[in-house]
Amino acid sequence: MKKPIILLFILTIVIACKQKQETKVAQKELSIAEKIANAHGFENWKHVSEIAFNFNEKRSWTWHPKTNDITLITENDTINYNRKSLDSISEKADKAFINDKFWLLIPFQLVWDKGTSISAPVKAEAPTSKMEINKITLTYPNEGGYTPGDAYDIYYNDDYIIKEWAFRRGNKPEAGLVNTFENHQDFNRIKIALDHKKAEGDWNLKFTNVKVTLD
Repeated sequence: MKKPIILLFILTIVIACKQKQETKVAQKELSIAEKIANAHGFENWKHVSEIAFNFNEKRSWTWHPKTNDITLITENDTINYNRKSLDSISEKADKAFINDKFWLLIPFQLVWDKGTSISAPVKAEAPTSKMEINKITLTYPNEGGYTPGDAYDIYYNDDYIIKEWAFRRGNKPEAGLVNTFENHQDFNRIKIALDHKKAEGDWNLKFTNVKVTLD
């Protein structure tokens, strides 16, 4: 009786190993967008209940992503609204929010935004550092959204961390804005670049008072 039991045990192990191998093969390979997003902590985003930040010392935001409740505080006003229900006042605020959130969370926008196209990665010279680095181009459709047709050349290192970008309005050949992504900090496993500098001058778009709250 022992021999059939041993054979059955071995057969069970063989089948289990085969199923594990088949599952591994069947797993979809991550896209470049997903790899970049995950390198910045996207897999932890599902646990975020609130994110607060100050955009370039101009606007302070508090966003509850699970409910889409947003608070904007400026020098002159405080606006509370929900992105599911916009009026003329909140729509103006929401345009600013979309812009500021895009700067803050561009790695996540790569997977959030629908209807975009993302080019295959290539090696290219980064415009600021002049170092050879990885590059993809994110292009938005010509209709819909607040900035239709715009394109972003995104430069990232071998760890999929964004280091620079070049913004091209309306997908024009020449960039209208080129800046770095630096001073990356970890906020509850969400990696955010706090400084964005140009090669010339002392221009720096920065984020301060960043706070990420988990469930």
